[in-house]
Amino acid sequence: MQFSSILLSEAVESFSSLPGIGKKTALRLVLHLLQEDANMTKSMADRLIKMRENIKYCKQCFNISDEDICQICNNSKRDKSLICVVRNIKDIIAIEETGHYFGVYHVLGNLISPIDGIGPEDIRINELETRVENDGIKEIIMAITPSIEGDTTIFYISKKLNGKDVSISTIARGVSFGGELEYADEITLGRSIVSRVKYER
Repeated sequence: MQFSSILLSEAVESFSSLPGIGKKTALRLVLHLLQEDANMTKSMADRLIKMRENIKYCKQCFNISDEDICQICNNSKRDKSLICVVRNIKDIIAIEETGHYFGVYHVLGNLISPIDGIGPEDIRINELETRVENDGIKEIIMAITPSIEGDTTIFYISKKLNGKDVSISTIARGVSFGGELEYADEITLGRSIVSRVKYER
């Protein structure tokens, strides 16, 4: 795309660098902002800067948070003996939208993938083990994408926790093999959690 303004071109380039945003969509967004009141654009920019500079990660579960401990971990109505282990924060958002889960979470940050150079030491498995030992955890739900990497990660964690007094379950296979949790519809994902099955160690 050729533009008569370098500033416009740079703005389009910035928007199109976001996932799922192509050049045409980026152009529409930028032109929309130009047509809006300047204060609205400034307010949006200020909010993004504030988020980037001030957002934290929960010291317990590693979810995004405004405080040291996130709202989910701080919620007295949540079952603190039940941990749902997920790959990333997008998975928490997807599960929360189902309205079927009332425990707490643990974000691994990634999955074991030797081909990509990601080993057990590169994800938050030791932190999970510490929570199991110290926080009275009774059950761990492995809400991890059904894939080779996901199954490898579940197997490693189950062996790591072998001998601990904790039950391990996996989400039911309503989520297709290789399918990302964030793209599963709410009903399927919700049923997969409710119908979780015990993981045989």
